[in-house]
Amino acid sequence: MDFNLKISEGEVVALIGPSGCGKSTTLKMVNRLIDPTEGDILIHGESIRKKNTIELRRSLGYVVQSIGLMPHMTIAENVSLLARVQNFPKPLIKKRVDELLDLVQLDVKQVRNLYPKQLSGGQQQRVGLARALMNDPEILLMDEPFGALDPITKSQLHIEMQSLTKKLNKTILMVTHDMDEAFKLASRIVLMSEGRIVQAGTQKEFVESPKNDFVKEFLQSQLGGK
Repeated sequence: MDFNLKISEGEVVALIGPSGCGKSTTLKMVNRLIDPTEGDILIHGESIRKKNTIELRRSLGYVVQSIGLMPHMTIAENVSLLARVQNFPKPLIKKRVDELLDLVQLDVKQVRNLYPKQLSGGQQQRVGLARALMNDPEILLMDEPFGALDPITKSQLHIEMQSLTKKLNKTILMVTHDMDEAFKLASRIVLMSEGRIVQAGTQKEFVESPKNDFVKEFLQSQLGGK
């Protein structure tokens, strides 16, 4: 990979590109699920190699397409898992869980004692987001978080996510295979190919000034006549 990218605090950046281009690998290197073979990743100017891996991952919110909720745990237990591992006070955990379920627009009284299988895919994805926000991380990593959802549910969550990003003011790095989704949710889009950045910029820059034929063809394949 030949990759050099700086992300500002509070920015929402979407990595996009063809399958196998390295976007998910890039995301996973940030929380050291994959270690880079060369180069470095800095958070607030400090190399992540100098951080304890467990502490690093606890400091980052992480949302994945498969959601990964524990089927034997209630929704409240799933959301609070990391806080309970770290022995946060129980009253604080309960208060935070209720705040987060409300934030992602789930009825607290209705869902907190249910199990994941009792929720729809869209509701489970909201729970996954709430869990990632439990410890109020500065940085949120999202790996195709809406990829498995039906178009109607996905569209609804896009609207909610746009509202959430304004409220939360988090730095977000997300992976998506959908350029329309990237345009809706990200302040900057990074198009990748074979581990390299082909073009990085805003929606306006991509549409009005595509860098080369690869960018033009990718946009055409993704957006067509939109």
